[in-house]
Amino acid sequence: MTVHRVVAGVLVRDDRVLLGHRSPSRRWYPDVWDVVGGHVEPGEDERTALLRELREEIGVEATEVDDEPVLRVEDGGLSLTVHAVRAWEGEPRNAEPEEHDELRWVSAAEVRGLRLAHPSYVGLVQRLVGPGAAAD
Repeated sequence: MTVHRVVAGVLVRDDRVLLGHRSPSRRWYPDVWDVVGGHVEPGEDERTALLRELREEIGVEATEVDDEPVLRVEDGGLSLTVHAVRAWEGEPRNAEPEEHDELRWVSAAEVRGLRLAHPSYVGLVQRLVGPGAAAD
């Protein structure tokens, strides 16, 4: 089985994280909210891939990335590694609208109401920014 190595970054700003809504036309994980990232290219290490993906997809230069991943997901042929990004240069913007049709800063309370690419993202956001207010 071919394993697709994917690396992603979660930008953390105050009590919110940045998520992207995957376009409904995407082959993998369409019409869900996801962390920003992409495939690790052959010969590329995860950190280099992460910095490249953040530059390509949201137009930022990450300057402070946690060394240790905040989440690892093994799901069939997918191997996803997620790092927290605590500082960056530039304002995040949707630089690849064919990938995402929206970017949004969300709190832990808000993330519980979204259709997510993976259920572990709720706990991830809570760990990064706090539990948030109880959902009404």
